[in-house]
Amino acid sequence: MKLVEKNPRHILIDFYTDWCGWCKVMDKKTYTNPQIISYLNEKFYCVKFNAEGKDTANFKGREYIYAENLRVHQFAYKLLNGNLGYPTTVFLNAAGEVLNPVPGYLDPPTMETILHYYGEKVYEKNITYEDYRKTFKPLSTE
Repeated sequence: MKLVEKNPRHILIDFYTDWCGWCKVMDKKTYTNPQIISYLNEKFYCVKFNAEGKDTANFKGREYIYAENLRVHQFAYKLLNGNLGYPTTVFLNAAGEVLNPVPGYLDPPTMETILHYYGEKVYEKNITYEDYRKTFKPLSTE
């Protein structure tokens, strides 16, 4: 959030766990794609967050810790609205407000489409993601 104060951008948080197979596939296929990397670096601040990690996280003036009783980090629980499927990609605006949690594996073309939807602020124009998806032509391939 300190970076956002200096240079406002959207934030992408990749919630994963160490045991999640699809998280590993997404790391290997999606987050190594040159178009994805380039666009992320241009438009987003990216955070990789272990949803079962034990480190304390501070966000918007609040401290979040690992919740032993739930076996999940409180920050993940809050941003995922208690829907603990992995991977889940969460998009935040520059104010730190959750725009949308997107559960599941995102292949490069799907991720590229979603990134442009949020990165170009298409959602602010009252265009649904579904309508945008029909017209967007991703450069990346699976």
